[in-house]
Formats: sequence, structure tokens, C-alpha cells
Amino acid sequence: KCARPCICVKTLNKLREFCSDSKHPCNRVQVDSLQGNQSVRLEKCPTFVERTLEMNSTLHSQDTGSQVSEKVSSCKSFEGSQNISNTNLLSKKTKSIYTPLELQFIEMKEQYKDAILCVECGYKYRFFGKDAEIAAKELNIYCHQDHNFMTASIPTHRLFVHVRRLVAKGYKVGVVKQMETAALKAAGENKSSLFTRKLTALYTKSTLIGEDILFDLDDPVDVEELTADVSDNYLLCICENKESLRDKKKGDVVIGIVAVQPTTGEVVFDSFQDSSSRLELESRVLRLQPVELLLPSDLSTQSERLISSITSVSLRDDRIRIERMEGIHFEYSHAFQLITDFYTRGVLDTTGSQLSIILNLDKPVICSLAAVIMYLKEFNLEKILYNPSNFKQLSSEAEYMTINGTTLKNLEILQNQTDMKTKGSLLWVLDHTKTSFGRRKLKKWVTQPLMKSSEINARLDAVSEILLSESSVFDHIQNHLCKMPDIERGLCSIYHKKCSTQEFFLIVSTLSCLETELQALFPAIRSQVKAPLLQMALLEIPELLSPVKHYLKILNEEAAKAGDKTQLFKDLTEFPTIRKQKDDIQKVISKIQFHLQEIRQIIKNPSAEYVTVSGQEFLIEVKNSLLSSVPSNWVKVGRYVKMSLIFVPAHRQNYNIILLLLLKCRYHFSEYYHSVLKAISHLATVDCIFSLAKVAKQGAYCRPVVQDKGKRIIIKKGRHPVIDVLLGEQDQYVPNSTNLSSDKERVMIITGPNMGGKSSYIKQVALITIMAQIGSYVPAEESIVGIVDGIFTRMGAADNIYKGRSTFMEELTDTAEIIRKATSSSLVILDELGRGTSTHDGIAIAYATLEHFIRDVESLTLFVTHYPSVCDLEKIYPEQVGNYHMAFLVNEEESEQQKG
Repeated sequence: KCARPCICVKTLNKLREFCSDSKHPCNRVQVDSLQGNQSVRLEKCPTFVERTLEMNSTLHSQDTGSQVSEKVSSCKSFEGSQNISNTNLLSKKTKSIYTPLELQFIEMKEQYKDAILCVECGYKYRFFGKDAEIAAKELNIYCHQDHNFMTASIPTHRLFVHVRRLVAKGYKVGVVKQMETAALKAAGENKSSLFTRKLTALYTKSTLIGEDILFDLDDPVDVEELTADVSDNYLLCICENKESLRDKKKGDVVIGIVAVQPTTGEVVFDSFQDSSSRLELESRVLRLQPVELLLPSDLSTQSERLISSITSVSLRDDRIRIERMEGIHFEYSHAFQLITDFYTRGVLDTTGSQLSIILNLDKPVICSLAAVIMYLKEFNLEKILYNPSNFKQLSSEAEYMTINGTTLKNLEILQNQTDMKTKGSLLWVLDHTKTSFGRRKLKKWVTQPLMKSSEINARLDAVSEILLSESSVFDHIQNHLCKMPDIERGLCSIYHKKCSTQEFFLIVSTLSCLETELQALFPAIRSQVKAPLLQMALLEIPELLSPVKHYLKILNEEAAKAGDKTQLFKDLTEFPTIRKQKDDIQKVISKIQFHLQEIRQIIKNPSAEYVTVSGQEFLIEVKNSLLSSVPSNWVKVGRYVKMSLIFVPAHRQNYNIILLLLLKCRYHFSEYYHSVLKAISHLATVDCIFSLAKVAKQGAYCRPVVQDKGKRIIIKKGRHPVIDVLLGEQDQYVPNSTNLSSDKERVMIITGPNMGGKSSYIKQVALITIMAQIGSYVPAEESIVGIVDGIFTRMGAADNIYKGRSTFMEELTDTAEIIRKATSSSLVILDELGRGTSTHDGIAIAYATLEHFIRDVESLTLFVTHYPSVCDLEKIYPEQVGNYHMAFLVNEEESEQQKG
């Protein structure tokens, strides 16, 4: 006599499952029906340990490849997120439940807890435990329960496709390979034991380098990916030293940084004092745009807040990876000992002067360098630090809101933001380079303008010669540049011994072709090229590349492109040691080929040939109907519907020597790394000069006069280089002139209506100054530019929620930083300062700030304002200040029509 609704068994089971997944076991579930409240008592849910033991007993009764029961499936969430530290709970009661492979994985995972391990198992790579869940989520592959761990797998030939995807999402990935093939193991004495496996490679965003990453070895056409323009991938290490400050305020610290780019071999460092706002550190992080940060575990709160704000705004697939190291690695005594050992024992050609270069660096930089060395050793990439003479220091001045050495991102401040979404970038205007390495060098030129007029004029002379010269030499060189891959990255891959035969041949043939081409143009270059910068670069390149052509002679093109290491070399007269080894290998291969006749008779197939499957060579295909004729010591490594793959163990006896050939050849080639790298740098310079010459041909560009002495900027009918290009032939941009001089008028107060062109005008002055200082022609009729030590800007009105700053605080913080850094040789641009607060406070801030720059700083200043009171400064400082107003035209006919 029960009219109330009942709970079905399926629902009760579901409730039990929810209950068992909760942190605290529950004894009762309260169910409210539509007709009233009804309590339903459930059986007590099993505890954590009870569920584990129940699962173990279930697994113990199953075979290796069988499916797990429903009870194990209900524990999926526990097993999928199982940490290695919890494994003792499983093994304490029943140690026999772990398979040998699982025990091997646990042992490796203990050593590499922070890495996702891809474990080679036959013809696939498997993920286990938490790694499998991450891989399933990020790679969109299937994850399921298998014995004690969740597992997922990928095919062997697709390994590095998935590695790239995981690394791009910020993970560290380790590749664990079998150290013996199935065939060799089956033929050996330890055929019943577990495969020997070893971690062969680690990858992160900054250490993604080598043959497997650049392209798939099975597809030689993909070698063209080397020509792609890959963004910078800096590894940035930050170290703090709070003890070296004398008059320190709360939060002040001395910071040392070392940034390394393993794919190109670039190393930069800097040491600076920073305030609690960490503006100096922020400027360098934004400038380098690192993909990976190496930080001590005890970083200060202020620095942690900055790092958090920077990394939180990055996109999911473009986030900065953070690696933590124990604080002891950043202690000076420990760092000093590590660096001394590294440069005295690890580098054979180290001299005392090289070591002294390192030890003369600031202490925070030494500590950062030691941490980088320790970190890169894990990836076998520490060789790029062997030559300290290649280290470059960032500008000693902090460039938070400056253009002289600022970030590429901050260049957007000087351009219309809407234009940036299309193609209105200063870099786009300049970026007519033909090569990836030339493009990277051009970006450095833009962010690090020259400080000596002699160097600037040398570039301008080179640009002028290309514009005016009728020599065919430049056309030949430009045509050759268009066909070049990214040889800088390829060279670094060879240097690290991580390149494939395809990549090795591509780089060697490209460099050899370049050497031959320039050698043929040698007489014409001497007689027709007059600019010292161009002549020096073009004449030095063939000499620096002379050792490369010998390697092209010994390489077999067809074998290299096909990835055939056995036939890679054709002429080894200059390499007697390698030639002897190759002769030995040929003898082994001849024996294997001779043995093929005997194999054909045994398997009764006169046309049988050796095949290669998934990297295993010298396999024989045998029909399944003829397997009975196969000797018992032959190993079956694969089976299809009609055929089986058979391995003859004796064939593999000396094959490993073949693999050493390529390694030795690459080792010899890497001895010329620094000379070839210098040649590539010269070639990048030539490419940049061609790019600047193409910019100058756009029309109405003039050669600026650059002066060391005299702080002045004189521009006659200048135009905004970005907007002028975007408007094209419409000729709608109205040119404006500028006349700033330290001994005359050095401050312009600019007023005018909204959308009247005030911001565009002051950006135009800054961009023309940058272009002149890097050695480019400028969009003006005439231009005289004195060298400035920085361009400081304060523009826009926006808050910074990530740092907890209002619009007004952002405005005043930037302005205070400019006041502290600007000098009499700087160009200061302030756009509507004081609008983030009330009118009276804004007027007071704008007036006081501008008067400070006029009276105390004495810099060249452009000040945009809507406050009439600020214009009164012209009366107080008539010789230094001038008031200007943006004029505009009104079409009266259109206005009357709109009114009507």
C-alpha cells in the first residue's frame, strides 16, 4: 500500500558511484520526491582502502590483455589520477599485481616526475597514469584502464607530431625508447626478460630542436619546413640578489638574467637594480618574449606577482612554461664552482681569458648562468654556452617605455592600434627580407638602434649604393637569397648532433652553393661594390664557408634525401678513418646480401628481398603458408593476413657501426660552427640592407642626415610611415614638419580637436627618428636627426586589472618611470597626461610634469594636451617652448546638407 515513487536499482548504483568518488564516505542519501520527503538508507560506501583492495583482487584474477570489470571501471577516476607516491598503498598488500612494464614505468617516473613520458612498446608509444589522462585530453586520443594505470597510445611514426603538440601546450615531454629490438631480444639469451628501456630525449618549448621535431623523417618533402619563419624561443633564467643593495628600499633587489635560444645559439645577459614595481624586469621579459622561464623556488613576492600577471594573459596554446629549481643552484658559491668546472673540464679549448670573461660578470648573472648550464645538461644542449665571447649584454638602461631597445610589442604604442590588426606595423614596412635569419636580424636592428653616427652612415651608404648602382651583382645575390632555407637554425641542429640526413644535406648543399656563387662573383664584387659594409661582408663569406664544400663532395644526394645512412657517403679520400669504417660496413652488408640467396632457397621464394618496417631493417616477408619452413632461430616480428615479417638475427651483428658514420661526419662539420655562423651573420646583414633599400624605393623617401653632436630633430614635410603605406596612392595623408633643437625650441605643446591627428603626428616623429637611427631612409623631404639615447612614451588610457592598477595609477607609474630615466639626449612623448583623474588634479599633474622636463631634464619633448592652462608655459619659457594647434578643414557644403 505504497503510493510513493521508488528509486530503481540503477539509480541507487549511480548514487553509490557518486558517493564513492567523494572525499568523505557517506552513510546516507536523502531523496526528496514530488509527493513528500522519503529517506532511503543505502549500504555504507566502501572506503578508499577497501576500494583499492577490491580492485587489486579483481585485477589479480585477470590475464594481461583482458578487459577490466565494472568495479575497476568505477575506480577509473582514482587510478587515472594516481600519483607515484601512492603506489606503495597498492603494492603493500599484493605486490604481484604490478606487471614488469608497470614497475619499470614507476621507476622512470620517480626520476622524471615533471615530464610526460612516452614509453615505446613495440610499434606504439604508450602513456600511463596521469600522463595518459593529460595526453588523452590534449591530443584527443582514447584513454582507458589497463591493469593498475590508465593508458593511452599513439603510433610510432606519429610520435613527434604529438610531442610537438604537447610541448606547444607547455608540457615537458620525455621519450623512453627500447634499447633492443624485438628480433634481437628474441634471438638473445634474455628473451624472457623485460625490454631494456631508457629515456633518450627530453623536450620543452625552448629546447625543441632536431631532426624529429623539424619534420617527419618518412616524408622528405617536409624538409621545406626549414624555410618557415619560426618565432624566437628564449629560455630566460632570473636570479635575485637582495644582499648587494646598500641604500635599498622595501622590495628593491638586484636582478640578473640569462636568456638562451638553443635553436640559434644566441645568448644574452643583463644585471640591473629594480624597484618593488619590477618595471625593469618587466621590460626585459616583454622584450625577449621567452617561451620558458627558469626560476628559483624562493623568488620574491613582487617578482612572483609580475610573472603571474605575464603568464596569465598568454593564450592556452601559447602559454609560458615555468620551471623551478632549488635555491641552492642559485647560490654564488655553488654557481662559481659549477661554472669553473664547466669551462675548465667540459671545454677542451678553454683559455684563461674565456673563463675570466665569465667570472667578471655580475654575481646574479653568474648564478643565472650556472642554473641554465645545469638545466640544459638535461637536454644535452649545454654546448651552446662553450664560447663566452659570443655572449651579448642587453642595454644597461631599462627600456620600459622606450623605443631604443624596447620590445617589439611596445612599438605598437607608436602606431594606430586598428592598423596593427591589418598590416600597419613598422616592422611590416621594413620587413622585405628574403630569409628567416635576415628577418630576425632586422628585428634586432629595430629594437636596438645604433648609437654612433659612423655605423649608421655605413648602413646608409650601403642602402644608397643598392639604390643607385646598376651592377648585376646585387640581382644575383637577391635571387640566391630567395631560395635559402633557415640555415641558421639548421646549423645549430647540426652543432647539437640532432639533425637528420635530409637536413644535413640541405644545409651543406645550400652553404656550398652560396660559397660557389659568391666565389664566381668575387671579381665583380671587388670592382663594382664600393660600400665598405657590403664589400666586407660579401668578400668574407666565401672564405668562411670554404670548408663546407668538401662535405658536399662526399655526400650522396639520393641516399641523403631518402634517409639511407648506409649509402650516405660516396668519396671519403679526405676522411681515412671514416673510409675504413665504411669499408668494414660494406663487408658486413655484402655478407647480408650474399646470405639472401640462401634465405630465398629456405623460404622457397626466389624473388624475396629485404624490407624495412618501422625502422627495423633486413626483414623478410614470408607467406603464412610457408612458415613451417622457417628455421626455429629466426624471429617472427609481425604478422599480417597473408604474410609474416621474419628477422634473421645474424644480420644485425655489426649494423650499429653504420649509425656512427653520420654522427662522426656531423661531429667534424660542427668544428666549423663558429666560422659558418659568422658567414650567416654577414649574409643576414646583406639581406637587411636589401630590405632597407626596398623601403627607400617606396617613393618620396629621403636619406636622413645623422649627427652625433647637437640634440635636434628637424623633419621637413614628414609622413607617418605606416599610415602613408596603408593609404597607398590615394595621397590623403597631410605631411607636417618638425623643428626641435636643444639650443632653440625643444618643447612642442600640441592642442587640437579629437581625431584631429595629434597622436599620429607625434608617433610620426618617433618612428622617423627610429628609422633614421637604424640606417633607413625616412618618409620626408628632408631630415636631420641627432642620436637619441631613448624614446620615452606615455600614451593611451587603460587600466591593468592583472596587476590591480587603475588607469590613473598606470598613467602616473609610467610617467614617474620616464622622469627617472629620461636625459637631455632623450625624446619624450606625453599624450594627454592627467586625464585619468579630475580636471583640476589633471591640470596640476600635466603642468608640473611638463615644467620639470623643460627646466630640469631638458629633453626634446612633444606634449599633447587639452588643458589650456598648460599652454601658459610658453610665456614663462618662450625660447624653449612653442604652442601648436592641429588645423583642420570643414566642408561647408556637406555640413549644410547634413543640417538640412
